[in-house]
Amino acid sequence: MAMAATSYALLGVLLFLSLFSAVVHCSGAGDSPLDQLCGNLCGYYVSPELCISTLCGVDPSACRNARSKPELAALATRLAAANATATKASLESALGHGAGRDAEATKGMRSCLQLYAGAVPALQWVAQAVAAGRYRGAGQVLQAAVYIGSGCTGMAGQAALPRESDRFSYMAIVAHAVVSSMYPGY
Repeated sequence: MAMAATSYALLGVLLFLSLFSAVVHCSGAGDSPLDQLCGNLCGYYVSPELCISTLCGVDPSACRNARSKPELAALATRLAAANATATKASLESALGHGAGRDAEATKGMRSCLQLYAGAVPALQWVAQAVAAGRYRGAGQVLQAAVYIGSGCTGMAGQAALPRESDRFSYMAIVAHAVVSSMYPGY
């Protein structure tokens, strides 16, 4: 009986330490706006590492030199729009050079291209709105954009989607989390 009580006590201590560790890891304890923002996105299933690597992947100085969370939100949405645009261009190119691809894969890629063709102007609007400090509506558009990558994977079947589609998926998730943290009432 004493062994069982000791085991439960040890389990309780381990559970407490793991929860404490997670809270400290996701507390946004850093000094910079980037550290503060990325440290507070765990509630949106975005780790600080994913947030920083996604925002700083293209231009590390732009994200590290941002002076405020609104600047970082503008950067995140601008990157999401740019990535969707690049993915759309890659799909157009792949379809243009798609000799030898089976009909079902081509049909899936065309459907995916339609998703991106619709998303690009919506994401450009989001980037402009967030840059101007208007968050209303941006969260909903970004929430829909999160599902584009998985939708394309489902439609394209065995067709190899461009790398940009995976990158866009991560960027959309991070941008949605950032904007949602800035305007939680959307």
